[in-house]
Amino acid sequence: MPDTSKLEKLNRELEKSEKKLRKAINDEKALQHQLKQLTRKERTHRLCTRGGMLESFLQEPERLTDDDVMLLLKLIFHRQDTQELLKKLLEREKLETP
Repeated sequence: MPDTSKLEKLNRELEKSEKKLRKAINDEKALQHQLKQLTRKERTHRLCTRGGMLESFLQEPERLTDDDVMLLLKLIFHRQDTQELLKKLLEREKLETP
């Protein structure tokens, strides 16, 4: 008789532990989903902000095609002075980030 109650107790503990594990797994999935959502929103905000910055420098941006803008950006970013400035900006950011 004592073995049966011990077995029942162990089974209850096992069920309890499995329930906790399922809850932890579901909590992890929910947190991963939240992280993806925040990352996506942050990226979307950055893209919209920087796209707006670019358009503010273009004359009549609605008349330019995506290929026109890409050509312009390629020309700008292949310039030596632009490459040097970009490198300096990235180095500065690297030094400021602990």
